[in-house]
Amino acid sequence: MDFKNSDTIPGPRTEDRLPHTAEAAVKIVIVGGFGVGKTTMVGSVSEIRPLTTEETMTQAGIGVDDNYGSASKTATTVAMDFGRISITDELVLYLFGTPGQERFWFLWNGLFEGALGAVVLVDTRRLEVSFDVMGRLEERGVPFVVAVNSFPDAPRHPVAELRTALDLPEEIPILDCDVRRRASSRDVLLTLTRFLHSLAMKGALT
Repeated sequence: MDFKNSDTIPGPRTEDRLPHTAEAAVKIVIVGGFGVGKTTMVGSVSEIRPLTTEETMTQAGIGVDDNYGSASKTATTVAMDFGRISITDELVLYLFGTPGQERFWFLWNGLFEGALGAVVLVDTRRLEVSFDVMGRLEERGVPFVVAVNSFPDAPRHPVAELRTALDLPEEIPILDCDVRRRASSRDVLLTLTRFLHSLAMKGALT
């Protein structure tokens, strides 16, 4: 190849470059069942243009993928979503959204590697999907918070009832969110960072 005459490979856009003030980066994973809003959350909160690996859903998924509550969904994440958000001038979160369809869950182990914490997105119409998701995080020792995404036709329950239904201890935060709204998604991530900080402080005191 004649590199002199070839097109220059473009670098990152100016707005996508990591701030020069950043001193620490933390990897966060956003997990949940199919159609709970992981791609939407990454897209709404990321300060850079998010990387997505969505593919059009085909006939091959019929009878294999559970798309209850998401019948109008035409695309699905097959590898991961990626975004970035600056919590402070010094602290940056790298966001990795996992694929929701169970046949792609084998990719989760690689995405969990090095993750400091996780957000478990929950759809109250399909709470049962969350058990396996949280079980995988517990097996890997990844701390998490639970965010209940708001769907128009989804039933709403008091936090105490959700905690009992999901069999979660008191210390794990549960909060409502609307992943379409940047402020709401950012609040979820702030809750996670505070939770991780509290766990670190407990560890330092023991």
